[in-house]
This record gives sequence, structure tokens and C-alpha cells, in this order.
Amino acid sequence: MSSLIPKKIREMEYRIEADPSKGMKVPVTIYADEKLLQKMLTDRTIQQAINVSTIPGVLKHVVVLPDGHEGYGFPVGGVAAMDAKEGMISPGGVGYDINCGVRLIKTNLTEKEVRPRLRDLVSELFTSIPSGVGSKGAVRLSSSDLDEVLVKGVQWAVDHGYGSKDDADVCEENGQIKNADPSKISPTARKRGAPQLGSLGSGNHFLEVQRVDQIHDKEAAKKMGIFNEGQITVLIHCGSRGFGHQVCSDYLRVSEQALSKYKINLVDRELACVPNSSEEGESYRRAMFAALNYAWSNRQMITHWTRKAFERVFKQTESDLDMKLIYDVAHNIAKVEKHKIDGELRSVVVHRKGATRAFPQGREEIPKKYRDIGQPVFIPGSMGTGSWILLGKPNSMDLSFGSTAHGAGRMMSRSAARRDFTESQVQKTLSDKGIFIKALTREGVVEEAPEAYKDVDAVANVSHELGIATKVAKLVPIGVIKG
Repeated sequence: MSSLIPKKIREMEYRIEADPSKGMKVPVTIYADEKLLQKMLTDRTIQQAINVSTIPGVLKHVVVLPDGHEGYGFPVGGVAAMDAKEGMISPGGVGYDINCGVRLIKTNLTEKEVRPRLRDLVSELFTSIPSGVGSKGAVRLSSSDLDEVLVKGVQWAVDHGYGSKDDADVCEENGQIKNADPSKISPTARKRGAPQLGSLGSGNHFLEVQRVDQIHDKEAAKKMGIFNEGQITVLIHCGSRGFGHQVCSDYLRVSEQALSKYKINLVDRELACVPNSSEEGESYRRAMFAALNYAWSNRQMITHWTRKAFERVFKQTESDLDMKLIYDVAHNIAKVEKHKIDGELRSVVVHRKGATRAFPQGREEIPKKYRDIGQPVFIPGSMGTGSWILLGKPNSMDLSFGSTAHGAGRMMSRSAARRDFTESQVQKTLSDKGIFIKALTREGVVEEAPEAYKDVDAVANVSHELGIATKVAKLVPIGVIKG
């Protein structure tokens, strides 16, 4: 166990050096404060990161971000880059909820204007947006419709009247990643995906009506359309539903079966992977890209219904309410990017599992609107605490392959939360903070109790202090809907 104790390099940076006797090809770097690190040491987070460092073709280091916790094979809150030619691509390094992500919508409303209508608003949102396990969307897709969604992403939704081109302009990859291939999708995944488009799902997915609580970077906030404390925003957190889950399951099986073919020996079968340039690697990437597009389209439709719910409650148009999309970012994804490694620019497959891209100003991958300041980053907290808007900074390129944390990260398992909390207890805690919640199930409330998560302020602070992504504004919830 002693080899698992990371060595402190400087404030908020810890390392486990590469140990060839354990098969480690690169070190593991952990960005955390002392308290967050101690929590990681209570589960398999660090061991899983060490396991990732043994994968063929892994480069520079494996990164654990401050929200890191145990996951399937790879830790959640983990980033690893594999050589694009010689390295691997791993479904477990992206995760089951492909392109689980967040998007933030601004309004020109103030808390003072929304408070008297809050219950009506949350009820209207709850009625308008399907949520819960296996929930079905309001749209019925034919097989050819689904193919279009998988290729076009947000653009499909916009073409069908769910939002405008302005929305696509401020999504990662413009909400439509190229080279998605519906032919790489199994009939089971198609069957699961067709009825679910435009639904929130369950677990930690939510839609929050929030107020701006603190502004730390006025210039960046203004660029995003955030001007005052008390301004109302809406945060949507969901992914590719049963569709992405099935794509991951299908390709984990493919990868496991291909291990002997490529003579890949792994310390943990959950790390099942295939060479990035292999036929299986190419098939997984094209299927994963289809799931990315599905998730972007899914969040776009939820955005449309959110705007309509606001229109009905406030008797004003979405244009009157200035309900513009600020940004949409994925946090379960693998993409080929160029990064400097040992002084040389190399093409690498960056696996971000429970990690958000945090590119600095000047990168052409960032929407034009933000290119001169850097990429907006969102760290959603738990439903009772708050969320952060950050801004990608140059340090991220050197420290974390242009990435930062994606959320607060769990402190306790869902089953432990069910044991420790009651629905009425959680409802009362939220109500005492002025938060109104509507959820489909008791589990939706107790499993996501604020106490089940790490301190989102501490997570954001680590990113800020290291200069990976710096604080722009803190948002706190006033209304929540959950599955």
C-alpha cells in the first residue's frame, strides 16, 4: 500500500513516479488539496490511475483531477493521452454515459422576478421535460431519423425547429462531430436510443434554475452574458441515455475479445482497449462519435423545451427573456488532439472520463465568440450547493492535456446515501436553503443528497490555484428537476 501514497510535488500537486516493476510506463499526477487526496486514498481511485499508466502507448502521465473517484477501469475525473499511431483507445476511458455533459443558458431575469413564480416554473419544467430511468422523449424517431441525429447532432435539432444556429455555434465541436457512423451501432443500441431523445434520464442528471451568486472575473462573465449577481441561469446536465450506455457495453465486449488478437496484456480487464488505428478502434470511435452527437441533440431539445416553459410561465418570448446558450461542453469523450510532449507536438487520443476540456485563448477549437478569452468550463455541484463557471487557461495544456474537473465528485456511494438519508430530510435541507425540487422518485432525491458529494468550491479552487481553469462566477440553485 505504501507505494500508493503519492509524493507532494508542490501545493495541490502530488505524484506517483513510474514503477516499471508494476508495469507503469508513465507517472500518475494528482491535482487535489489534502482533504480531497485523502478521500481518493479510501477507494481505488489512485490504484486505477496506476493501472491506466500500464496501457500500451500511454504518454507523459495519467492525470487525476480534484473530483477523482473510483470508476469502471479508469477513475472518474481521469485524463490519459495515448499515442494516436501506437497507442490504444479504450471504451472504459470514456465511460458508459458517452458525452454526459453540461450546458448553461442565460436569461435577463432576476431572482426577485423568478421567486414568486418558482414553484410554477419548476412544475412546468418537470412536466415539459421527460426524466427518470428509461424515460422516453416526446419525439418518435424512425430509423432514418435516428441515423440523421447520429450524424448531425445539434444541427438535426435546429433543422427541426428546436433552437437556432446560434446554439450550435457555442457547443464543443459545434455540437456535430465529424465521422460518426450509424452503421457501427448495434440494433440493441438503436432500439434503446430511438425513444429516448429529448429526455433527462436519472442518476446525477438534473436541470437547475440558478442565480448568479458571485462574479470573480467581470470581463469573462460579461462576454458570456452574465452581468449581475442575482441574474437567473439554467444548467442542464445529461448525456446519451441508454443509447451511449449500450454503445459502451457493445464495444467493451469487442475490445475484450480483441485483446488476444493484439497480444495486449492488462492488469485489469476493465481497461479493455484496442489499438487506436485498428479496425476495432476505428469502429468504436465512429460509434462513440454517433453517441456524442446523440447527446448534443438530446441537450438541445431539452434546451428548447426549457425556453418554452419559461415563455409560458413568464408570458414573454425566449427572445424577450434573452435565453441564449452560453456554452455546451462534454465530459465523457475521447478525441485526437495535438499536445506538446517532451517538447514535440504529437497527435494523441485524449481520454477525458469525468473531465472537461479547458482550452486557453487562441485555440481554434474554441468558438469564435470566446477565442480571445478562453473556453468556458462548467463544474456542476450537487443540487444543494452550487456550480462554477471557469475559464480555460494556458497551464491546462502543460498540466492536464487541456482539461479540468467535471463536477464535485461523489463522497459516498448511492447505496450509502440511501441508507443515510431520507427523502423528507433532503427535501427539508433544500427547502431551508430556498431550493424547490421536483423529482420522479425517492431515489432521485436521496442518492443525490448534497452531503453525498465533495465540496465543489474546493474542487474549483484547485483548478483555479493551479491556473488550469480560473474562476469566473459561482451559481447556486433555486429550483431543481431530477429523474
